Amino acid sequence: MKTTIIGLGLIGGSIAIDLRKGGVATRLLGVELNEAHAKRALAIGLVDEVLPLEEAVRQSDLVITAIPVNSIRTILLKVLDLAGDNTIVIDTGSTKSQICKAVQQHGKRAQFVAAHPIAGTENSGPDAAFSGLFRNKTNIICEPESSSAKAIEVADLVFSALEMRTIHMDPVEHDKHVAYVSHLSHVSSFLLGRTVLDIEQDEKNIFNLAGSGFASTVRLAKSSPDMWAPIFEQNAEYLSQALLEYIMHLQKFQYYLMKRDVKELHRIMTDANRIRKVLEGIELKQQTKQLIEK
Repeated sequence: MKTTIIGLGLIGGSIAIDLRKGGVATRLLGVELNEAHAKRALAIGLVDEVLPLEEAVRQSDLVITAIPVNSIRTILLKVLDLAGDNTIVIDTGSTKSQICKAVQQHGKRAQFVAAHPIAGTENSGPDAAFSGLFRNKTNIICEPESSSAKAIEVADLVFSALEMRTIHMDPVEHDKHVAYVSHLSHVSSFLLGRTVLDIEQDEKNIFNLAGSGFASTVRLAKSSPDMWAPIFEQNAEYLSQALLEYIMHLQKFQYYLMKRDVKELHRIMTDANRIRKVLEGIELKQQTKQLIEK
């Protein structure tokens, strides 16, 4: 399929690599507003050509958007307007409710698949892209009933080439859950980084004490604000609720800390340790599924 990728950063670039590798994309076109990114994507072979949006979409069998969520809604409507009757359009946005609402009444809604391939790193730009970013990760498709059978078939082909497992979810439920398991962790990391930077202004040696635990906890603070600020804004309702609950737990922990109540502190941390069994259970299920499929 002649494929257009809109946005040639980590997500779009990594998709391009594996669609070419898997033989899904016979020719790859790119749309990229950042001129430096466009030149770099061409230089390292992520795409065969970078074109204006209108020109790229009109000659494509498949269009994938991999841009910040605040831009996706506007671009999607334009892409669907330009798309041919047989062109399939897939988005990769990290929030889904507003995107699904934006295209709900479009005449070509059936040609669109609302997806969220859950993967990423703290790096950005074309040079951050690599093969295997999505391998063994989860992809979520929302409102599959609003997409045509052909659109779902093409989406399944794409996400199989990325070696992802796909599940279906209501867009509201999607946004609610990712607020807790993804967006909250990024906020926490950003603000931990900010807190330590504020302290470091007066205590110059603080980073001499930073070990691997700090590095792994604050890793997400290196993520692109250009991508994450729009995600937070679009999922503000559920993220705000997640933050309130998180703050409540922090305040409770501080209360017992100030009381020097070691027993309660120990109980809180022991209870939190239950997350290990949950994550190990998920990992085991994924491994079992992979063995069955083989």
